[in-house]
Amino acid sequence: MTHTGDTNGVQVRRAYKFRAYPTRPQQSRGVRLLADHCDLYNAALIERREAWRMRRISIGYGTQSAQLKEIRRADLNGQGRHSFTAQQQTLRRLDAVFAAFFDRVRAAEQVGHGRNPGYPRVKPYQRFGQVLFIAGDGARWQPSGGKWAYATFQAVGTVKVRQHRQIPGVVKTLQLKWEHRRWYVIVTTDTKPVPLPSAGRAVGVDLGVVRFLTTSEGEVVANPRFLAASAHLVADLQRRKARARPGSGNYKRLRRSLAKQWRKVRNRRRDFHHKTARALINTCDVIAVEDLNTAGMTRRPTPRPDPGKPEAFLANQARAKAGLNRAILDAGWAQFISILSGKAAEAGRRVVLVNPAGTSIDCHRCGRRCDRPRQDIVICPEHGEIDADVNGARNIAARAGLGSGQAAAAA
Repeated sequence: MTHTGDTNGVQVRRAYKFRAYPTRPQQSRGVRLLADHCDLYNAALIERREAWRMRRISIGYGTQSAQLKEIRRADLNGQGRHSFTAQQQTLRRLDAVFAAFFDRVRAAEQVGHGRNPGYPRVKPYQRFGQVLFIAGDGARWQPSGGKWAYATFQAVGTVKVRQHRQIPGVVKTLQLKWEHRRWYVIVTTDTKPVPLPSAGRAVGVDLGVVRFLTTSEGEVVANPRFLAASAHLVADLQRRKARARPGSGNYKRLRRSLAKQWRKVRNRRRDFHHKTARALINTCDVIAVEDLNTAGMTRRPTPRPDPGKPEAFLANQARAKAGLNRAILDAGWAQFISILSGKAAEAGRRVVLVNPAGTSIDCHRCGRRCDRPRQDIVICPEHGEIDADVNGARNIAARAGLGSGQAAAAA
């Protein structure tokens, strides 16, 4: 059981994303900045790969960061004109990618499922869209007090930014991001938490696909299914793009339209998550949710070879699992829990992550294993038919030690 959102910490890290409006020359310099950092990232990745392949030598961040001085002095591929600390952040980004890769390798060895984790790959320019700067060293944030602010980046210039909200706290980092022909500036600050008045309420929350959220008190938040609502538009654009000639003007226009549609789906989902999380934070002191492994839940089923037919496979319900995976990813549970935890830390609330095993199928009153003839109900041998989502939410509350599961059951 994990607790997040405690107020014992001195600072809370927050990030704000603003739309930027660079001039044409600034856009050109921004594209060059991203390309140069992409080259640095790829060169460092290739160096690590070849050092291990040829000499079994493991190269880390410290070694590659020490090489930056020589690279900048020789001005290899124009690297000398960029911020030294920003280049270090790019190397740290690669180091984090390798650390995650080794974690996946160790996890695969423990589970023993036989799947090889993907090795870090060289990134094309189209997939390298952001560079991180340390505030005061290669980048500077200049608020104007109005709706516009200015962000200055080394080798790019002073970029005009639409500041739709004021930024509290001390600016720590600035990030220049390019996303589907749009430019953004992400500002990260350290602020002190501002505790909300006590609400006198603690709930367990069950996340689902049919219903997005069900509390231990019986409140239900419907699942908007943003991807399903736009599926026909996305599918039509994908079909048209597949038929277009690669590199043609029509292909590029369809690609931009498809990216725009995906951006709308992401923005709607994120807005829904923020509003739902805010409603919970404003009305609850403690919120218990399941510690879900979304990546594991959406893993494709393992192929099952047919012993009687060489090169043939048995049915493994892959089509049905693909539909469930799509619905889980459309709900975006991981993003919601991350947003909820961030808001809780800022407001002095507490989010408790509990083990999800058996929460949906065990009776919240007696703990006995229930039957589940349908997705929406469970049948306890002693207490009869119970709403499956409410039962799960009350089990989550009980595991978190909130007592709301027993209180709701008594009611």
